[in-house]
Amino acid sequence: MTVQLVVLNGGSSSGKTGIVRCLQAVLPEPWLAFGVDDFVDALPAAMRDSDAGIEFKPDGDISVGPAFRKLDAAWVAGIVAMCRAGARVIVDDVFLGGAGSQQRWKDAAGDLDVLWVGVRCSADVATGRELARGDRVVGMAALQAEIVHDGVKYDLEVDTTHTESLDCARTIASHL
Repeated sequence: MTVQLVVLNGGSSSGKTGIVRCLQAVLPEPWLAFGVDDFVDALPAAMRDSDAGIEFKPDGDISVGPAFRKLDAAWVAGIVAMCRAGARVIVDDVFLGGAGSQQRWKDAAGDLDVLWVGVRCSADVATGRELARGDRVVGMAALQAEIVHDGVKYDLEVDTTHTESLDCARTIASHL
């Protein structure tokens, strides 16, 4: 199996982005990295805090609307197209819909070889990171810590509660 796409799923502030950076450093071949934050940052301002786009609620909950879903499907298809064109890609995502969110990636990937990685972190540790970052709605980390994993099937799981990003990246690299 020649993996072209690695999908990391974990809640907000679980350490996905740090793992991705370390993974790019330890892998012998170049891998592109994209995250759900890149996608959200690329959205027009009018889609933020709107029913059609993405809404970050004061308690940390997130809801997405039809315009968001349409663009998200295009983003996923674009990443898969890059893989089919020969690029190796690492994605960090937050499966707010659990198994349903994974299924949208599976449907788009088709027969592409994908490594599914669960990134776990205790809600308390993720909340501490969230507070230290200062760029997230407080409460997202705790709300997402477990729900993003509901029904999701992984090839590999790592836990950043007490493990550094580099060690997690090495575990993933050895699996590849």
